[in-house]
Amino acid sequence: MTQHTRCPWAESDPLCKRYHDDEWGNPLHDDQRLFEMLLLEGAQAGLSWITILRKREGYRAAFDGFDPSVVAQYDQHRTARLMKDKAIVRNLLKIESAINNAREFLRVQDEHGSFDNYIWKFVEGRPKLNRWKGMKTVPAETPESCAMSKDLKNRGFRFVGPTICYAFMQATGMVNDHLVGCFRHEQLSKWNLNVGNSISQC
Repeated sequence: MTQHTRCPWAESDPLCKRYHDDEWGNPLHDDQRLFEMLLLEGAQAGLSWITILRKREGYRAAFDGFDPSVVAQYDQHRTARLMKDKAIVRNLLKIESAINNAREFLRVQDEHGSFDNYIWKFVEGRPKLNRWKGMKTVPAETPESCAMSKDLKNRGFRFVGPTICYAFMQATGMVNDHLVGCFRHEQLSKWNLNVGNSISQC
């Protein structure tokens, strides 16, 4: 069996390993998946990502498969019900922000045709290829994530600070932040070459 070298954060748990190998950094252009990652990254604030991964299916059930058009209709009764749901993080501000963000998400879709059209403009429509050699060199935020955060906040989104936005960018493949020694870095680099990329040297 082939042994792959992975980013160190992915080695701590089988769930992290599977997420890293199959999803993290894959360019996403599906609006419902983009909403899912926006919701989950906001839920992570102050917590570890493995905590959210372990509750992901709970979130999927609680938030109607991450359908923003459905989540946008949630009322106070649904919010109260979510606050009793042990399968998700029972934080009122985060739950309310998820509902609020669904409504703003729909407004962005109406304005830009899709959330995908809007969000990928922050990297000029192409994944950004980074070449980090160690975890300490990977930034927590970038000028692009700061610009995204500012614009989202101006539109009324919540839990979208620059760090959360950068984690969202990493997760959705807007940037390739797999370390250069990770097998996924090469995989995604070859994939991204088909659509072009901008290269940032560390």
